[in-house]
Amino acid sequence: MSNQVIVWAMLILPWLSLVFMRKEEIRRFIPLALFAMVITSIVIEAGITLKLWNIRETTYPLNHTLSYVYGLAPVVAMWIFKFTYNRFWIYVAADTVFNLGFAFVVTPWLASRGIKDLLTSRFSVFIIVSVLAVLLYLYQMWQENAWADSRVSSYELQPALKRMPQEDKTEE
Repeated sequence: MSNQVIVWAMLILPWLSLVFMRKEEIRRFIPLALFAMVITSIVIEAGITLKLWNIRETTYPLNHTLSYVYGLAPVVAMWIFKFTYNRFWIYVAADTVFNLGFAFVVTPWLASRGIKDLLTSRFSVFIIVSVLAVLLYLYQMWQENAWADSRVSSYELQPALKRMPQEDKTEE
């Protein structure tokens, strides 16, 4: 299998898996997915600049970013949150398993395929993705509270009952 098939599959297949998620859940967790894309992009770029890793094969037109930033990472975050959100320790356990798999299985496999070069330890990768996981959980907590606050305030709003003045229609 070619590397291009792998990187394109990491971009497209995760999004196709969302047909198995309810619409309400997608709406609930899509801000989380967007946040995951942003912070993962920042971490990838910082890692390239700091020479922690080097990306060798990407999807066109994405220049320095592996396709899992826009495919695998946000969708896996959505699925993990679907099953574990509001149960912090279950979230930590599930995310730790995924992060260990990413750091010690997926990343070395991508390196062996020539898709990326890992110039740091796998444990460092595990620490980085675990910190990102905590940021994602804090973001979703903030997001849920923001939505709850907006729902409460929208119920307090009352429509205006003041009638508009009507023009006097006098016969001329």
